[in-house]
Amino acid sequence: MEIPDLMRELYGRIAPLSREAVQDLDAEALNYRPTPESNHLGWLIWHVARVLDHQICEQSGTTQLWVDGEWAGRLGMTADADDLGFGHTPEQVAAVRIEKAGDVLDYLDAVDARTREYLGSLSAADLDRIVDASWDPPVSLGVRLVSVADDCLQHAGQANYLRGLLGHPGKY
Repeated sequence: MEIPDLMRELYGRIAPLSREAVQDLDAEALNYRPTPESNHLGWLIWHVARVLDHQICEQSGTTQLWVDGEWAGRLGMTADADDLGFGHTPEQVAAVRIEKAGDVLDYLDAVDARTREYLGSLSAADLDRIVDASWDPPVSLGVRLVSVADDCLQHAGQANYLRGLLGHPGKY
């Protein structure tokens, strides 16, 4: 298996797992929080898409779809390139209100398509490139990409767990 194929296989699991978590849910279910401090389903999938959009654009040198596209407006938010959800307070989580699963999934699909295109361009040598020298040891592109996939898959799994709590079991 070639490096681009391996990376597309890994990242290709994120969107379907995310889709399974929120498809066919209404606004009440999408914004359900089991506790006031919890993230909700819609927030989790929005965060997955934002992390992918931000991180892949940072590595590829392109502008985030969140900033350039219709996505922030469609989701009733501002196009802040730095707002990925990291460090959100409970109030900020509540402010990310997803009314229709299709809106956040359309954004995720657009990000996923761009991500797959970028991953298809990578070589083994690209993965060794240092992208963050502030760590010891410095972080290579390969390590960063594994970290991003790990973060996204964990959040998609959390969203599927919440779906199950609501009595809407999925196939995962």
